[in-house]
Amino acid sequence: MIIAALTVLGLCLGSFINALVYRLRWQETHSKKSEKYSIAKGRSICPHCKQVLQPKDLIPLLSWIFLRGKCRYCKRPISAQYPIVEASTAVLFILSYIFWPGLQDTAVETADIISFVAWLGVLTGLIALAVYDAKWMILPNKIIFPLLILATGSVLAQAVLQQDYNMIVSSAAGALVGGGIFYVLFQISGGKWIGGGDVKLGFLLGIIVGEPILAFLMLFIASLLGSIFSIPLILKSRLGSRAKIAFGPFLIASTIITSLWGGEIIDLYNNLLML
Repeated sequence: MIIAALTVLGLCLGSFINALVYRLRWQETHSKKSEKYSIAKGRSICPHCKQVLQPKDLIPLLSWIFLRGKCRYCKRPISAQYPIVEASTAVLFILSYIFWPGLQDTAVETADIISFVAWLGVLTGLIALAVYDAKWMILPNKIIFPLLILATGSVLAQAVLQQDYNMIVSSAAGALVGGGIFYVLFQISGGKWIGGGDVKLGFLLGIIVGEPILAFLMLFIASLLGSIFSIPLILKSRLGSRAKIAFGPFLIASTIITSLWGGEIIDLYNNLLML
């Protein structure tokens, strides 16, 4: 039942992410305000014909399948981004539940439930950031700053509930590793190697992973994923040697990996080296 509920929740929040990204982009690129594109009050519309969509058009994943990837009204293609984001969010919610520490124990602690709920909120925001950065190579403050508040609040709540205030110090150190390295690169290159949004994202992700060693692991995995993605494209001449790619999605993917399996990865590494 819990997995079924998380599947539905993930699909619905995935649909919300798609709407959030679209409306936020419109707000960022238009000086004139419009309630139609309000995040809180706006109605979902077709990006092509601007037709207001009906509830039957908005069933996550299923509507896209039944409509064969086309708008019901103008028949123009609907981006595969919509079902991919919806399905990916649901899958990540399920994986998070399966691998989140303490949730599979017989007696689940209140602190574990609170941290998991906070994680789902953070995860939703991270997916939105990844989609936005992948499309427009921008990491908007309107998503980053609320996530900073949520992540910091979660750490403080966990420290109080568990009476372990070392968690605050550890998360602060993780933030310094995640954001500090990017800040130094940003200053040295004058913003040519890495953007200011990546610096803020680095601080956020350092807080989320919660430990300096996990922050280093997060950066390593992100670099590895970025290399795996970009090197084949460069070799095929689809990207020039000076071409820019959005690094945010790789950082976010590595943060999810580190948050769910970071401890196991470090243990495996230590065992391989017989440490």
